[in-house]
Amino acid sequence: MRFALVGNPSVGKSLIFNQLTGLGVEVSNYPGTTVELQRGNTCFQREMIELVDLPGVYSLDGESEEEALVREFLGQREIDAVIVVTNVTRLERNLYLLLQVAEYGLPMVVVLNMVDEAVKQGLEIDTNPLRDLLGVDVILAAAAQGKNIDQIIPAALAATRPATVEIPYDHHIEAAVRSLGKIFGADRVESIQALQGIGDNPELLEAARAIADEIESRHRMTAAQIIAANRHNFAHQIADLMLKEDVMLPRSDLDGFLTRAFPGIPILLGVLVGMLLLVFALGTFLEEMIVELFDVFALEPFHMLGLPPLIDVVGASILLALQAGFGIAFPYVLLFYIFISILEDSGYMTRAAFLADNAMHRLGMHGGAVIPLTLAFGCNVPAIMSVRLLHSRRERIIGSFLATMVPCSARTVVIAGIVAAFVGIGAAFSVYAIVFVLILITGLFLSRVTPGERFGMIMEMVPLRRPDPRLVLKKAWSRLSEFLFIAMPLLLAGSVVLGLLEFFGIMTLFEQIVEPYTMALLGLPGYSATALIFGILRKEMAFETLAILAGTADLGSVLSSLQLYIFAIVTVLFVPCLATITVLLREVGARITLAITAYTVALGLFVGALLFHLLG
Repeated sequence: MRFALVGNPSVGKSLIFNQLTGLGVEVSNYPGTTVELQRGNTCFQREMIELVDLPGVYSLDGESEEEALVREFLGQREIDAVIVVTNVTRLERNLYLLLQVAEYGLPMVVVLNMVDEAVKQGLEIDTNPLRDLLGVDVILAAAAQGKNIDQIIPAALAATRPATVEIPYDHHIEAAVRSLGKIFGADRVESIQALQGIGDNPELLEAARAIADEIESRHRMTAAQIIAANRHNFAHQIADLMLKEDVMLPRSDLDGFLTRAFPGIPILLGVLVGMLLLVFALGTFLEEMIVELFDVFALEPFHMLGLPPLIDVVGASILLALQAGFGIAFPYVLLFYIFISILEDSGYMTRAAFLADNAMHRLGMHGGAVIPLTLAFGCNVPAIMSVRLLHSRRERIIGSFLATMVPCSARTVVIAGIVAAFVGIGAAFSVYAIVFVLILITGLFLSRVTPGERFGMIMEMVPLRRPDPRLVLKKAWSRLSEFLFIAMPLLLAGSVVLGLLEFFGIMTLFEQIVEPYTMALLGLPGYSATALIFGILRKEMAFETLAILAGTADLGSVLSSLQLYIFAIVTVLFVPCLATITVLLREVGARITLAITAYTVALGLFVGALLFHLLG
């Protein structure tokens, strides 16, 4: 059995999905698209059931990848039932999508979620009008409290009859639907979508366009506008029948502070900076503890075993990768997802995106991008993983480029340990200034050349509420497990490859080959190139490796201030660390990952060479 969950964004659909499936969730792209689907299994009365969490959409009329995917998924009719989740406090707007789904004539269950919020607003809901209209089971639920979630699967299993709905469209629309059905054998949904310009049958679309033009000349409205207006009117009528008391959603006084430029923007900056400082401070403390534990209880005892050199190198590489992975995952990724889950569940995330929207537009993105870019200061890995919060592939590509360039805490170690310590505090701040200017230039350039349609930001301004600690931790762990099970194996493989290259002397040979070029291009000795390569595993390892290869921790005694400055800025701009690369592969694919890697390598070498020839 296979059931699909459909609904508007921010209606609690994914929360219900997680409650029904637990943590055994598979995330994959829908074939032929970049849109992610979550699939999970649950067992009910010894029967295995697959649940598919479709992306949140407001309607099936648009041209976004998410809307096209939901249309295609429903049109294939390869599911046993549709579970439509709605926000009962926004009933009329949610009914618009519900009516579109019902037109497919699939077995269906309706979940009217957020009943607890409706009670607070004084709303009384009568489910009978909707149940009688569609002929399906309607469940009142409060996912945040787990109320009536256990009724969903039994209701879906019992849903054998297709949903029935007759939306009273304009008589010209009805006539057009009948004509298209008789001539082309199209069903009702295909005919209505063809009148809206949606579909892949050229002949049907051409005939529908001619009829739609005639309808527009009579009504002075497009056929798509008439269809949408008819649906909205019908949804309004149903909502009036279902809501016993028509109470407007009260606007919190706090919303006035959070969504105005002042004091909203200072509050937003305070929240983001505070979150960043907490992630950075707690993450650094936990990272140092994890690294030290690995050194004392894993790496040092392993080297004392006296194993053959090759086995020693491979084993040490695996332990180093585990040290790097866990040093990132728990201190930074887990903390990030705990804080981001708190912001999401409290409702503040939508207000932050609203305030940041104008600034992010200039970089080709929307307000939601402020979160990944800010948290990249702590670690690029969770920042890249959070670009999925952005709505279009175009935004995710731009966001991935820019988040990768933001100086993370490991790069801060390089800037502080090399530039601030041996060159000066002013020089260290100048590195940040150069990087921020390059990020701004890159964002402005990408916003003009990156293909893809620009979509306006439509976001549910969900009510402010107190997050449930249990749900916050569950959501954070669910997201962390994705890093552990997807990025960690690739990180292990990459570390072993680097270890083998060093063992077989390829690194030494590499130094001898590249030294003439590094000296001519950057004014750096050949061993600096080896340090840069080790920086791919972890950025601060570039600093550590440079000190080892230079034979002293007092780098100022063997390298000039200019050499140290150039090495630091190339390291900061150079290839992102291996953990970031593996997450990029997962989030945006091999082609974009290769483009980001090539761009950062070229940018780092270009800026380093420019500084050497200008200041050398």
